Amino acid sequence: MALKGPNKNKNAKPVASERKQRQKERQIPFVRPVTSNKRGSHKTKDKKLKAGLKNLDNKYKDAVASAAATEYLLPETAGYMETETEMEKTFRVKQDEIKASVDVSTANKALDLSLKEFGPYYVNYSRNGTHMLISGRKGHVASMEWRKGELRAELNLNESCYAATYLQNEQYFAVAQKKYTFIYDHEGVEIHRLKQHVEARHLEFLPYHYLLATAGETGFLKYQDVSTGQLVSELRTKLGPTTSMTQNPYNAVMHLGHSNGTVSLWTPSMPQPLVKLLSGRGPINDLAIDRSGRYMVTVDTGKTMKIWDIRNFRELHTVENLPTPGMNVTISDTGVIALGRGPHVTLWKDALREGKASKPCFGSMGGQKNRNTPYMGHLFGGNKINNLKFVPFEDMLSVGHETGITNLIIPGAGEANYDALEINPYETAKQRQEQEVRTLLNKLPSDTITLDPTVLGTVSKDTSSIRIDAKQLQQITLEKENAAKKNEDIPEVKAEVKGKNSGLRSFLRKKTANVIDERKLRVQKQLTKEKDERKRNNMIKSGEISADHKDLVDEALGRFS
Repeated sequence: MALKGPNKNKNAKPVASERKQRQKERQIPFVRPVTSNKRGSHKTKDKKLKAGLKNLDNKYKDAVASAAATEYLLPETAGYMETETEMEKTFRVKQDEIKASVDVSTANKALDLSLKEFGPYYVNYSRNGTHMLISGRKGHVASMEWRKGELRAELNLNESCYAATYLQNEQYFAVAQKKYTFIYDHEGVEIHRLKQHVEARHLEFLPYHYLLATAGETGFLKYQDVSTGQLVSELRTKLGPTTSMTQNPYNAVMHLGHSNGTVSLWTPSMPQPLVKLLSGRGPINDLAIDRSGRYMVTVDTGKTMKIWDIRNFRELHTVENLPTPGMNVTISDTGVIALGRGPHVTLWKDALREGKASKPCFGSMGGQKNRNTPYMGHLFGGNKINNLKFVPFEDMLSVGHETGITNLIIPGAGEANYDALEINPYETAKQRQEQEVRTLLNKLPSDTITLDPTVLGTVSKDTSSIRIDAKQLQQITLEKENAAKKNEDIPEVKAEVKGKNSGLRSFLRKKTANVIDERKLRVQKQLTKEKDERKRNNMIKSGEISADHKDLVDEALGRFS
């Protein structure tokens, strides 16, 4: 019988409370390792700065703790294809067998577009994976919502097309054509012709900076701000035509592959490469970087594939003597590496780890037990692969080849969980518009692109030692004033140079037209003087006046100028 009143029996034990206590003892509290990100707030004497840095550290810790807490709530998990016995190998499973085993919706996503007239084809996807962009080398460009099979835009440009990419969303896309790069809207209407981007062969869009980066035959890397239309930076690589290019999604640094086997890292604010590393014996055919920005894979014409840890620029694995040179490589969100060489596609999983057991291999590697044999493979008989691209949030690998586009089903290749506030695969038109406005408001300046983005917002430890004192500041001010008096900070007057080639005129063109400062007024005055001297020289040549002619009125009025 249950007791309604208080339990007065001394021998009775509180069973429920003991059970709860034992459960608490069994539970091991999860502590996520927090990256050391001390910003030196305890060393500064400025109270306002110290409070701001402390607040920044607290926000960083809260974000890390929140990310750790939400990991328990993720509804989906990525699943790979597994064998029942050791004798079975997953790379022997054909695509027809996989299509027969999966559900109807997944089988329908395994597209096979036969486009034999305008190939080879290049394929790309929007950030949320809803739209596919294809471009044929002979001028066929199409944008489509590939899951629904709806064609949004189709163009026949009648000239060579080498690459294509979506911009901030699927409403705009850029195409690298034979001479110039063009921007089109979602209906295929030409909006812009980028005259500065000549003979581009590779395109990359930086979504957080609204920058379109191009590289190609000219050996220049150019950044175009698509929100303002300005050419942000034009960098000369001095390494000949660029053979391959990709971006690091972690820090937005551009990685360029060159014909001498080197890979160079660039930012728009630096005229020289941040890093140059030798990665192959021949031209770099392609390179890829994983989503975390930690690992890079390169393939070259010397039949070599290398996996780099780009945190310390160390070789993780080197696969030499491939059967044929690798021409294309890409990495999925879950770390699956896809290699294209001729008609073959080969995939490995768990290759972005240290140790001999993770090194990708084709054969038995001398009979070793723990070896990383291919996860999957496919052969396009009598064909040649031009481009590989994993579909975001899908277990699909799109292959662009000579005769069209084919989607291969790769179990475990796609990210199973998505952040709808960042990239939403199911966003509506209203959500897309709001996201575009939000990203424009939060657009990052181009000079914030650095190799280590964690340095932004920190305080330099050497600030106190390099700070100038009052005497040095006064000396710098005097030097600037003296230079202004002698007009040393502006171009010289050269009456013998034609007006279009005048240094003063080009100086005014570079400066903002709406800003009028003291230096601009001096330049305008010098430009007037240069025009008068040029006019006098022309009159002397024509014989209107003699070389020793003096205008007394101008000399008298010149005293007051």
